[in-house]
Amino acid sequence: MKFNTAFLPLLLMFTATASAQGQTLADHWMDRASKTQAEQPHWMTPVATVTPRLEQEFRLDALHQVAPSGNVTSLDGGKGLELIPSRRTELLLNLPPWLLHQNPKTVDGLGDVSFMMKYRFFARNEQHGSAIVTGFLAGSIPTGTYKNGSPSAIVTPTLAAGKGWGRFDVQSTLGGTFPVNSVSTLGRTILSNTAFQLHATRQLWPEAEINSTVWVGGANDGKKQTFLTPGLILGRFPIRNRLALAVGAGFQIAATHYNQYNHAFIATIRMPF
Repeated sequence: MKFNTAFLPLLLMFTATASAQGQTLADHWMDRASKTQAEQPHWMTPVATVTPRLEQEFRLDALHQVAPSGNVTSLDGGKGLELIPSRRTELLLNLPPWLLHQNPKTVDGLGDVSFMMKYRFFARNEQHGSAIVTGFLAGSIPTGTYKNGSPSAIVTPTLAAGKGWGRFDVQSTLGGTFPVNSVSTLGRTILSNTAFQLHATRQLWPEAEINSTVWVGGANDGKKQTFLTPGLILGRFPIRNRLALAVGAGFQIAATHYNQYNHAFIATIRMPF
């Protein structure tokens, strides 16, 4: 978790409000973010599924996977800082996770650095249809130590969409991973995630997710794994001005014969601003 301290100066800059000459750059940035978020639904970001909404927050996840080959804990979860630099775009700048292994033959270390850009094609807030369509372009760089990451850089294009009906919403993504090299070993994957979410009370968001991966080519060609993920998110709890807090957890349960781990516990902390 200590690696996220690099984001603190940026977080402080974007939450600053004092200026000797009226509005600061941070004020203009926040005004723009508020206007673009007002145009879209105000659902909660799911535990595992990447939301099609444009969000501005600092996020930290922890993931504990239980597998026959040895349990693995990921601190940071490959999350980090999310910013809205313009009306239709979001940038996600993620620090590498720290991976802890219970298998004595595997060395603990850093995973890969990842990043993502979102472009929102269409959005309607709750008063005008409660729907959204967004494209993602994500990538990772093989910076993992002691084989804790991929041997290749990976590009992941994704299409995401969501629709709400009153207090209920569905958020879904469909994408694929494309390794830059080592394709014969890694193969390519088709990734799909869908979250069914209920805004039960003001700050209570129960949900259920389906998270699936299908391998095309490589060592796992033709294999598929699917996890069912019930979860709960609490928030957003106001702190000051736009700064708030949300916390959540989910439990992934393998629903297919083939799976890379049996089940996993996910915990998440977000500070939207």
